[in-house]
Amino acid sequence: MDFSRLETSSKIGDGWTYPPAEARRRGWLDVDAAAGHRIYWEEYGPADGGAVMFLHGGPGGACSPEMARFFDPARYRVILFDQRGCGKSEPNVAAAGPAAALRNNATADLIGDIEKLRDALGISGRMHVFGGSWGSTLAMAYAIAHPQHCASLILRGIFLGAAEDLLYLYQGNAATWHEAPHALTAPGAYIAYPDEWGELLSVLTVAERADVMASYKAIFDMVPANEEERAKQLHAALTWSLWEGVISNMIPETASTGKFGDADFALCFAQIEAHYFANDLFITPGHLLGNAATLASIPVHIVHGRFDQVCPLTQASRLVDALRGAGAEPATYVVTNAGHSAMERENALALTAIMDGLPRPGA
Repeated sequence: MDFSRLETSSKIGDGWTYPPAEARRRGWLDVDAAAGHRIYWEEYGPADGGAVMFLHGGPGGACSPEMARFFDPARYRVILFDQRGCGKSEPNVAAAGPAAALRNNATADLIGDIEKLRDALGISGRMHVFGGSWGSTLAMAYAIAHPQHCASLILRGIFLGAAEDLLYLYQGNAATWHEAPHALTAPGAYIAYPDEWGELLSVLTVAERADVMASYKAIFDMVPANEEERAKQLHAALTWSLWEGVISNMIPETASTGKFGDADFALCFAQIEAHYFANDLFITPGHLLGNAATLASIPVHIVHGRFDQVCPLTQASRLVDALRGAGAEPATYVVTNAGHSAMERENALALTAIMDGLPRPGA
């Protein structure tokens, strides 16, 4: 049988509108002397271009130069930065450990970091705030705190972070999986990715599967006493990271794990996510949609994959309903034939088209 004509990837590949770019400048910014945090940033595009603050996902996902390719390099001044504890920011969870890197690491701290970076880079006017997944959460939280600084919100893969959203991603049928692994006993991403779900649960005992997130966090919080415990912790972090990495694509990238299979990335990604998820994202439940009137005062552009299993489409639907309830339609609402990742072809093209179509200042 010949399967060579079947699609093997849903990623953008060589379909980008704009070529790879080099950072015009880069550096670190001290943001918290008490905890020793300094964040790494890069700037792309012309110094007099329209400012775009790019907020990566995770939490703990970090940035890469490819993320600058959504933007016309002749038009936009793009700021990429690694949030506290991950990427090239310091202290880093993988290098310094969670005790140091997770100290003073909450949503309010990240919002403050955006303000400090804005000031340090001399961004005085309104800026576009661009974020996907957790980046969409942080973008909305920032906009509620500082609406006067936002020209627009460009949001992909809306993540509201409610209990039901996290249970869909991490709990599903875990409590009864050992009895009937393929039974549809609860909603969840496991339905579309049963083999990967089995890998995620294999790290835990039957008893631990009653609360998958709490059980993983207990492993991440452990201070390894020996190499065996250190190996267990790393294996758990890699398994957690790979679960989200694989299911982020409509066509799973099984041939290459990419950054999600890198040990240092996985340690940051998994432990920072577990830290935020255990604390309701450090956002009062209902805060985002409860402030829909503030969000509605800003042009909001939404791109969401119909087949997103990390952040199901219902989360975008809830946001759109809240904006309409506040008296405003989204400036753009595009449901793509894609999964979760920003690098899914349809998502990447839609996001680029939105940025290309935004009015120029004074237009």
